Amino acid sequence: MIEVRRLRVLRALADHGTVTAAAEVLHLTPSAVSQQLAALESEVGQELLERRGRRVAITSAGRLLLTHADAILTEVERAEDAMRLYADGTTGEVRVAAFATAISLLVAPALARLRATTPGLSLVVRDVEGHQGITQLLDGEVDVAIAVEHRGSPGLDDSRLTRIPLYAEPFVAVLPSAHPCAGVENVALTALSDDDWVSTSAGNPIRDVVLLACEQAGFRPRIRHNSDDFRAVAALVAAGAGVSLVPHLALRASDIGTAVIRPITAPAPVRRVFVAVRTGRADHPLIAAILKTFEETAAELPLGP
Repeated sequence: MIEVRRLRVLRALADHGTVTAAAEVLHLTPSAVSQQLAALESEVGQELLERRGRRVAITSAGRLLLTHADAILTEVERAEDAMRLYADGTTGEVRVAAFATAISLLVAPALARLRATTPGLSLVVRDVEGHQGITQLLDGEVDVAIAVEHRGSPGLDDSRLTRIPLYAEPFVAVLPSAHPCAGVENVALTALSDDDWVSTSAGNPIRDVVLLACEQAGFRPRIRHNSDDFRAVAALVAAGAGVSLVPHLALRASDIGTAVIRPITAPAPVRRVFVAVRTGRADHPLIAAILKTFEETAAELPLGP
């Protein structure tokens, strides 16, 4: 295998003509330069030099090697520059896990900002359910996770994580247009206790929040249909399959069809969204830039029902 540092010696000799001159440029002794060139000849199995008086000429094999050496040394310099920038925290790849709503409302706008403010950042986004991002973060599969608070979340005292709250989003009721509560200004959860329900799947943090809110209101919802796609939830509700609670920002007007959205009488359940990184990583310049931009973007979200 050819060692790169010996290619540098050959290039210096070609540029400066003598072993002494090459040694001076490379801050080596002439003896060390000669040893490096002899080792390079051994590595490639060809004579690379021929002596002409006090000067050394490059053979045809040496000139052929130089054409490749120039390309190799250029790429090595680029790699060294990239590593210096990475070490300085000005360039690199960061992997972010987030659930679908957070991607559309938070990550995508933040990514657009980061392209302007942090051009050395390469952001890779993974769509995962709100409870799976933390698992991937702790396993080292991603560097940043946007997740939802639920009863199974790591506690605030978990020393493995640094967490920053982003926003608290109220839930709203999604009702068939013919439902008795469709015409009221605010819906009490107890008014939905006898209905069939459309909910997210077991294990989804949204389902956990909804179940807890209903329990606190004094009933357990009769869940008949499951979907983790809020547009599908709205379609089922519009078809009269049941009622549902969804986070306020999860549905747009174009997503609900003939369904009706109504605020919930206080205390309404809330989806609490936070961003987390592994402890010790929050100060990395690229990750710090991401966290700051996520916070700024979250502050602009229309959180009222």
